[in-house]
Amino acid sequence: MRTALRAGPPWAPLARLAGRRALAAVPVLAAVTLGVFALAAASPFDPVRQYAGSAGLRASQDTLDQLRENLALDGPFTEQWWRWLTSAATGDLGQSVSLRQPVAQVVGERLGWSVLLCALAFAAAVVLGTVLGTAAARRRGGWLDRCVTGGSYVLQAAPPFWLGLLAVWLFALQFGVLPAGGLTDSGEDTVTAGSLARHLALPVAVLALSQLPWFALYVRQGVADALHEDPVRGARARGLRERTVLLGHALRSGLLPVLTLVGTRIPELITGALLVETVFSWPGIASATVRAATAADFPLLAAVTVLATAAVLAGNLLADLLYVLADPRIDPEEM
Repeated sequence: MRTALRAGPPWAPLARLAGRRALAAVPVLAAVTLGVFALAAASPFDPVRQYAGSAGLRASQDTLDQLRENLALDGPFTEQWWRWLTSAATGDLGQSVSLRQPVAQVVGERLGWSVLLCALAFAAAVVLGTVLGTAAARRRGGWLDRCVTGGSYVLQAAPPFWLGLLAVWLFALQFGVLPAGGLTDSGEDTVTAGSLARHLALPVAVLALSQLPWFALYVRQGVADALHEDPVRGARARGLRERTVLLGHALRSGLLPVLTLVGTRIPELITGALLVETVFSWPGIASATVRAATAADFPLLAAVTVLATAAVLAGNLLADLLYVLADPRIDPEEM
């Protein structure tokens, strides 16, 4: 709900808004993990046989039952979920059946690489989308506008894994200027800044391209509409330079809808990152997610799902906070 203009940033109301969202996230995360355990229990894959491997084909039922008890996979899925939830509340995320490591270790080793990839790609998509959208809106109907709009629609229809395969074929196989995947070159174990930058280039570019069209189109529409609003016309009537009118008035007003887009794009960013990491063999959370899904690895699946859900909730909260800071007419107490 819109209210009178504020004198300054409402830090206390923003803190209360964040606190309310954090409290509301607790039952949401609990319900999501319960759904994960329910789906995993309905899966045709048996995590105990997956854990035992070929030896499970020759093992007796008593042996499998004992192994199931040792892995805390006995009982109905609700009981397994409750054991995992109470342990997770104390910091113990359980043992990954598929990777045979503590879940906390699996997540800790891989999460940082996924966050780095997503953060760089998202920042690049926002910045480049803002620049292209603003430039297209300034000359609406011109050749640049047609190129930006047409290219955005094409990229919207292109799946991230297809863009990834195309990038590997073009830049790694045809031109040989960038590595096809991984974190280090063949035969090297040490990650250097130069090697990291070279191996990050293609995954970041592909993931950024998959998110770029949404920001470019939203900024284009927002700035184009703002250029016809009364405040912008008044600024032009006062004799302000066109660049000042565009950047100081139209862009600021046109970016408000984009702030909402920041939160809504987080799920697509996570999904795209999983596909991009798989294509480029990036050592992020994607490979662990795939193995956990195929092996019905309850603890790892629950932990990964909690992280993804928390990222979506955090993205929505961030979008709301930015919207409040950008528009002094928004009352955070009403959100």
